[in-house]
Amino acid sequence: MRNSAVFVPHFHWDREWYEPFQVFRHRLVAALDTVLETAEANPDFRFTVDGQMAAIEDYLEMRPENRDRVKALVVGGQLAIGPWLILLDEFLCSGETIVRNLRMGWAAAAELGGSMPIGYLPDMFGHVAQMPQILARAGIEHAALWRGVPGSVDGHAFRWRAPDGSEVRTEFLFDGYDNGLDVLLVPDQIGRALGEYAEMTADRWGDDPVLAMAGTDHNAPDPHLATWLRRASGDERSITIATLDEYIHEHVRDEASAVVTGELRSHVRGNILPGVLSVRLRLKQRMAVAERTIDHAERFNALWCRRDDSPFLSLAWHKIIESSAHDSVVGSGTDETSDQVEARLAEAAHTARAVRDAALAVPAARVPSDAYLVANPLPVPRTALVEVDVVAPPGGTVPVATAADGSTRPVQLISEAPTVLSDEHMDASQLERVLRRIHRRELFGRLIDHYELTPGSLVFHLAEVPAGGPFDLLILRREVAAAAAAHPGRWRVLTLEEARATALVPVDVPASGLAAVRVEPSERTAALPTTLTPATATARTLSNGLVEVAIAADGNLDVTGADGTVLRGVGRLVDGGDRGDSYNYAPPARDALVSEPAEITVEVLESGPLRARTRVTRVYEWPVALSSDRDLRDSRTVATPVETLVEVRVGEPFARVSLSFLNQSADHRLRLHVPLPEPAAGSASAGQFAVTERGLTAEGGWGEYPIPTFPASSFVSAGAANVLLDHASEYELVGDGSEIAITLLRAIGSISVNIHPLRDEPAASEIPAPGAQDLGVRIENRFAIVPSSTGWQGANAVALAEDFRNDVLVTRGTATAGGLLPPDATGLRVDGADILVSSVRRVTDDGGGDGIEVRLTAMSDTGSTARVTGAFTEATTVDLLGRPLDAAPVTDGLELALGPWEIRTVVLRRTNAREETNAREKTNAREKMNAREKWTTGHTPIT
Repeated sequence: MRNSAVFVPHFHWDREWYEPFQVFRHRLVAALDTVLETAEANPDFRFTVDGQMAAIEDYLEMRPENRDRVKALVVGGQLAIGPWLILLDEFLCSGETIVRNLRMGWAAAAELGGSMPIGYLPDMFGHVAQMPQILARAGIEHAALWRGVPGSVDGHAFRWRAPDGSEVRTEFLFDGYDNGLDVLLVPDQIGRALGEYAEMTADRWGDDPVLAMAGTDHNAPDPHLATWLRRASGDERSITIATLDEYIHEHVRDEASAVVTGELRSHVRGNILPGVLSVRLRLKQRMAVAERTIDHAERFNALWCRRDDSPFLSLAWHKIIESSAHDSVVGSGTDETSDQVEARLAEAAHTARAVRDAALAVPAARVPSDAYLVANPLPVPRTALVEVDVVAPPGGTVPVATAADGSTRPVQLISEAPTVLSDEHMDASQLERVLRRIHRRELFGRLIDHYELTPGSLVFHLAEVPAGGPFDLLILRREVAAAAAAHPGRWRVLTLEEARATALVPVDVPASGLAAVRVEPSERTAALPTTLTPATATARTLSNGLVEVAIAADGNLDVTGADGTVLRGVGRLVDGGDRGDSYNYAPPARDALVSEPAEITVEVLESGPLRARTRVTRVYEWPVALSSDRDLRDSRTVATPVETLVEVRVGEPFARVSLSFLNQSADHRLRLHVPLPEPAAGSASAGQFAVTERGLTAEGGWGEYPIPTFPASSFVSAGAANVLLDHASEYELVGDGSEIAITLLRAIGSISVNIHPLRDEPAASEIPAPGAQDLGVRIENRFAIVPSSTGWQGANAVALAEDFRNDVLVTRGTATAGGLLPPDATGLRVDGADILVSSVRRVTDDGGGDGIEVRLTAMSDTGSTARVTGAFTEATTVDLLGRPLDAAPVTDGLELALGPWEIRTVVLRRTNAREETNAREKTNAREKMNAREKWTTGHTPIT
């Protein structure tokens, strides 16, 4: 058996990379034309289509007439397709995106005869810890991959275990997904070459046949491959052609004894290219925005809108998933490729935003137009600060916010708008031109409340919500024409807006719910509950009773948490050269780090009581680029002001920090440092349904220096520091564990470099990518700092990160002004410690009945119990592909006992309208009572 081999013809298809998508698709169509012709001419030929349905979809869009040919080959077992829609970068998208990728890929494959039941992940730059559970909960028992496997695996397979204990047998492509090509270099010498390869790798295979992956990037196998292999197969050597699925299920006996738990990020058998985590920052930010927007759109559409916008949501998801490809969102392509990915992610966000806004327009129609609807996307009640545009209170009064139950909240005015929008002088003959600006009643984005017409003067009074009577543009035209004829000469046209201001308002919003608020003048200021301490800002200090920030002389921050833990020097910026490429960071041989600003200014912007803000501006002298030999930073520098906005909000146990600067330097890496009170032995970061713990080093052994930089999606924690994140980021524990360093920017100018100091081989061709320098681009990052001596679990970082990343949505009401505010409305509520709800969406069963699908994860190693309440009477547990597992009636909420790190998906069936209304009214009454008690007695009730 040792001399036997199974060849798996395939290709690896990067949808877009060093060429944009359509250029690669042109090659794809030609390649798959060849595959179809070869398979149809030779019944023994097999082909594995890279595990991703995108290649098939892209092909059939150009060759729709070949759909039946493709399906016949799939049904006949010659063509293996699926299970993914696209081969993604697992660390640069959410766990929910990974699940949707698998679901959409599986469904697309089912329409063409069925998916290959293998979690094929050939070229990702490492793998997330929960991938075995994702595959197992979709009914997939096997995986196959290359990069990231630790050196402890010495065979060709291992059992890959997720944090929850789920396992999949995993075929280890230890020599890559093209290991069979070297054997095929000389067709007449295949037998000899195969024997030598089998001898070299004998310890890996044991009694199993050699797996020879016969394929590479962007090329179909030679049509003569089957003939070559038949010729090479003889009495001493058995050679078989198979799909990857057939090899695993029919040819191997090794059940794999080695067990690997958690993420795969070892460099020992392949490059994992960690620098992609922070290159082309805008792609990472666009991905986060698109994922967040579609998540909110699905929730609001499911809970507050009768219209099923699934086609739009599917389109948005498809574009997000396409963009998650491991050569797309990573930013390792050309500038034109990256521009296309960024535009696609923006289009996905636009599509989702349309669904979200349409869903909120339904309840907004019940809110008066002088009030606002506030919508909470999270399944927990919360008090949120919202900014709204209001009429400035007249002298002698103060603004207060009134809720539907009549309780009042304090308001903080943060800006006032000018009242004179235009002041023009013109001849009477020009007045008709002014009237052309008016569209029915709208002028300059406002509505005409009334006007004053006197000889030589026309004054418009504009308002957001007109209080005057009807307005008739035809009457105005007639009056102005008569006045201009009677009074020729110079006229003054004055456009005035009612005095308006931007107000900051605290709003209690139910779980997944809606609340309405109106800001109006009062003679008495509303007070904060006695349980809350006002947010304040002095010259160099911000505080809200839960967190305090002191701005040091060097512009860095000393942050004190609720338990007294102090983090000193937060926000220190360290800028160094980067002579690497889009795949790997590399310092120049003689680097010059810049960490001290040349100038510092501090300005208080808002002093409370709801929000306090201070702006710290530090000016740094950063080298403009690297020297011509790229081993030294240029002696020329450019003064770069970096603005740091520090903010504390009433009731929040963290400090918000936003950084912004105009990048004027090339070839550099900028990192934000968070020093720790004591050195930490490791770190933990959250992302993709897990919090992953890591040490201070990474395992090396291949051709890539194992820099211990790691991915983080929603937060990173080390020692007493927890940093909440807005988007997927790259971090490292530096100084022997004494500081967290988070990369804010990697500015580089090439896809790959041929000679890289920290990588033996090129990752691609040395193609210029000047756009990846981000020159002339305003770079913005935002974080939140949570000091806690009890780590991320004691700090409640899972919930705080969700709160930080998911703002409430605010929209103006559209009902008649002055009417009563509608009562608060509760949607779906989920209670439980360390419970992450990654999805709430509308689903339809085969019988046409609507339900709400909810996906929850216990984000802890002890598990948790989730209590789900809402208007439903039946709950069905489904797998990650949506297939039902069990169903049970529900009478008073649903309790789910989740094991450690368990992902659970349930579909909740709605009650009839009367039961739904009664359930909502009970919940609304309870939460309204709690809110009134909170704002009138100052006590926060226990629910």
